[in-house]
Amino acid sequence: MAAYLLRRVLLMIPTLFGILLVAFVVVQFAPGGPVERVLAQLSGMDTGAGSRMGGGGNDFGGRNLPGAGQMDVNSKYRGAQGLDPDFIKKLEKQFGFDKPAYVRFWIMLKSYIVFDFGQSFFRNISVIDLIKEKLPVSISLGLWMTLITYLISIPLGIAKAVRDGSRFDTMTSSIIVVGYAVPGFLLAIFLIVLFAGGSFWNIFPLRGLTSDNWADLPWYWKITDYFHHITLPVISMMVGAFATMTLLTRNSFLDEIRKQYVLTARAKGLSERRVLYGHVFRNAMLIVIAGFAGTFVSAFFGGSLLIEQIFSLDGLGLLSFESVLNRDYPVVFANLYIFALIGLFVNLISDFTYTLVDPRIDFETREV
Repeated sequence: MAAYLLRRVLLMIPTLFGILLVAFVVVQFAPGGPVERVLAQLSGMDTGAGSRMGGGGNDFGGRNLPGAGQMDVNSKYRGAQGLDPDFIKKLEKQFGFDKPAYVRFWIMLKSYIVFDFGQSFFRNISVIDLIKEKLPVSISLGLWMTLITYLISIPLGIAKAVRDGSRFDTMTSSIIVVGYAVPGFLLAIFLIVLFAGGSFWNIFPLRGLTSDNWADLPWYWKITDYFHHITLPVISMMVGAFATMTLLTRNSFLDEIRKQYVLTARAKGLSERRVLYGHVFRNAMLIVIAGFAGTFVSAFFGGSLLIEQIFSLDGLGLLSFESVLNRDYPVVFANLYIFALIGLFVNLISDFTYTLVDPRIDFETREV
């Protein structure tokens, strides 16, 4: 197992390299860019996400530009007409676009090895500090959503498999199908209207991860206040994943229960509990564990975007989305690098968990 884990860790290096290379090449051919965004701001044509951020962090607005009025008809940037070519070159140098693409990619790789992500293009803050600032929101939503989903879905899925075709199975399946069909953002709006001062009760807060006076509260009230704020966002995020995981667990256990070795174990006089948790459980749980990595990563960074927007939670999902719109490439690539790294490690943990659930699995004899 140790040799296999070492091979998997070493395999992460070319995998990360490939992910960054593909993303970097795509960015080179994507329309727009940080230089064009600044030019759009100067010409008053910027209507993207950056225009809503308030301030943005660059110092070009309101400057008396040297050479304004000099037409540069051969410029490769839209919106550059009427600006001094030397000013355009200064912009390119500030954003690093005065260097060839392969040089910029090599510099990025060397920096990312030591987790140096540089400075945000449009925010007056380093990228690593920006990510640290947004990380608590994503950790709160992702961890609780994943934990609660698995704690409820697995026991419920097992109970449905054992009671296949019963009234309990039919009723819970109806509820699960409805939960799966309702989008998370729509449920979030419904919960706000119902419980957050919309048209009915005002039980839960509408925005933020904690109250404004959270630092002054006693430790026990801090815990209460924290869970008071994350209740509605976590419920909104977990409904779809909960439905999927419950049905996956049910079908996996149902498939194993119908196999011959279960009939043999029952014929030998083993109790139903012994058959279920001593034989069926470790086989049926493998497919559930296989889906853990995708559920975990999507909970952290993908599924939280709309929920963060609706509940005014400033996390990594919203940060990544705004950074892509604003062409803030240091933030975009840093988020991609961290997301990929976490995803690879979670996959590695999933493989290790296989051996805990079913010790018969031997990764030493398996090719990576």
